[in-house]
Amino acid sequence: MVLRRSNLSTFNSFLSDTRSALESLADSAGDMVTPSVRLGVTGLSRAGKTVFISALVHNLIKGGRLPLFPAAADGRIGRAYLQPQPDDAVPRFDYETHVRTLIEKRLWPDSTYQVSELRLTIEYESACYLQRKLGRGKLHLDIVDYPGEWLLDLPLLNQSYREFSAAALERARKHPKLAGPFLDVLATIDPENAEETAEQQASSLSEAFKVYLANCREEENALSMLPPGRFLMPGDMAGSPALTFAPLDLSGNGSKPRPGTLHAMMERRYDSYKKHVIKPFFENHFAKLDRQIVLVDTLQAINAGSDAVEDLNKALSQILGAFKPGKASWLFSILSRRIDKILFAATKADHLHSDDHDRLQGLLRKLVEDAINRAEFAGADVDVLALASVRATRQASVNHDGETIPALLGTPLPGEFIEETRFDGEEEAAVFPGDLPDNPEDLLEEGAAETEAGLRFIRFRPPKLEKTAEGITLSLPHIRLDRALEFLLGDKLA
Repeated sequence: MVLRRSNLSTFNSFLSDTRSALESLADSAGDMVTPSVRLGVTGLSRAGKTVFISALVHNLIKGGRLPLFPAAADGRIGRAYLQPQPDDAVPRFDYETHVRTLIEKRLWPDSTYQVSELRLTIEYESACYLQRKLGRGKLHLDIVDYPGEWLLDLPLLNQSYREFSAAALERARKHPKLAGPFLDVLATIDPENAEETAEQQASSLSEAFKVYLANCREEENALSMLPPGRFLMPGDMAGSPALTFAPLDLSGNGSKPRPGTLHAMMERRYDSYKKHVIKPFFENHFAKLDRQIVLVDTLQAINAGSDAVEDLNKALSQILGAFKPGKASWLFSILSRRIDKILFAATKADHLHSDDHDRLQGLLRKLVEDAINRAEFAGADVDVLALASVRATRQASVNHDGETIPALLGTPLPGEFIEETRFDGEEEAAVFPGDLPDNPEDLLEEGAAETEAGLRFIRFRPPKLEKTAEGITLSLPHIRLDRALEFLLGDKLA
């Protein structure tokens, strides 16, 4: 039998879908013995993915204080312990090193640059009397950690190279200071140049594009819409042709590239990126998730200004658009996993006074409002909350010029500053970061983040852990980690 190209593509897609269905069927068979939940943990750069996973596991293993997580608060969790993960080809999340960094060095662990996984097994008693009589239950929690930037790549699967180029250049031209060197190189390049003489141009343009993306991600800019996501996290693909392309100005070119041109080479590499980078991530990891938490560093965007807040808004919409939310039938759930719970969490709530937590949560809800409505309409449960996976500050009140004002007590990271005060990372300080506006839409207006008086959020070192009277070190403190656990796992431990 001879397959035409279009038929071959359809056949390959069928084989891929069939393989995924068989893998899901095998997973479901295993779940009949011990149920499992695959929890995806993601977020854009510096959102706190590593800290969240470390704190979640540490509190469950150590019996942490989780009053709003009934399975733990009622004493129904017998024990939680780590086991070998089911995916041998995926790096293990280095939980032990990250916890030592947090507790012993009082430093924040390194950021996520690749997919990693960890299996936590939870033994528990059901809240139902009849089920308790059948014995203790067991749940495998498979935590899949991956960079949020990779989620921003998924929409590229449905975009042509021309569409990608147009969108990327539109974003770049909105930020001429950051994109200037890249746009200068682009202006010297003709997409119709012969491919055999254009390799150096492709390399220099791609490098300038990556520098521009890296500048966008710097803390003072905090821009989020930066596909292709693997450009800043190349791993073992660094230097490969699939990661050596960039957008071209194709406004004056035909709809299809002429063979043998720079345009044709860039388009071919873009297609290779989709084939060898995006699709394997989607098929091997993302498509197998059951639950998802998306961590968002909203305060960093506020620090950087209204452009960063608007850019975060667009990125979050793109991220939620990448999910296929909704509850499926029993048969379909066996053949194809589908994410049925999505939690958006505004991190670093401990950098604000508790009076502002509801405002932070309201701001995040406003940022993802339209996307949430689409997901809920499709049947998925979606929630938003403000949390601190590890609470680095304590609430306090200080007297300033005869007025009592709320403050945060903590040890600012070295190099952090407020006005003329620069911190050394050793001494504890009382800080008043300012209040968020009552109406979150005020921060979404043009120029609002720059003019919002008194807002300045600094970073703190992890806390020194408290000990009981018997000398036992307590688990990592948090804000609303228990609420997150209840939303994501509560029904599985009922």
